[in-house]
Amino acid sequence: MKFKYLLLLSSFSACAANIADQSQDEYDYIAPPVAVQTSDLSDSDHDGVINARDLCPSTPKDAETDNEGCETYYRSKTQRQLRILFENNSSNINPIFNAQIKQMVHFLKEYPETSIELRGYASKSGETRYNEALSRQRAESVERRLIEQGIPAARIRIVGFGESAPEANGEDQISNAKNRRVSATVVGYKGDVDKKWTIFTTLPPNRHSY
Repeated sequence: MKFKYLLLLSSFSACAANIADQSQDEYDYIAPPVAVQTSDLSDSDHDGVINARDLCPSTPKDAETDNEGCETYYRSKTQRQLRILFENNSSNINPIFNAQIKQMVHFLKEYPETSIELRGYASKSGETRYNEALSRQRAESVERRLIEQGIPAARIRIVGFGESAPEANGEDQISNAKNRRVSATVVGYKGDVDKKWTIFTTLPPNRHSY
């Protein structure tokens, strides 16, 4: 038994000496090889698609993209409609429509690539030429509100249709009230950008959670 112990101790000592000798060895530093990149792999908008095959070079930040580097969209219920009614022979905007205008301003600011066409209308009461001018004045009133709240005039187009395109047929009081209006059409809207989900994405709070 004593012999086995001495043999094991001798083997351990020899191994330790060998390790000590190796630790004293010195090696020359060898720099890692440098890869020669012959192609341009730049990705200016950081969407994961290189510029060379990116068909949409200005992808919104964090947008979900397809193989061509273009953002994907989905249709939503975002407020992009406008319908304002006016009193008889008036182009003054009733304060009850302020919230609707504010929503449109918010939408246009969120989607700066869009523009808006304001269409003014009038009821059939009155002279045709006068109604056409009045319908345009109504559209201009809405235009001023949008400009006052930061929407560039270049993004707004106004048209006065007068009494030529009534929403309601007839000349009764209710029909006339529906026809004294300004409506809007948004141009250039593709849809809301589909965003990537990350660990930093925050979900809207649940009002019913405690």
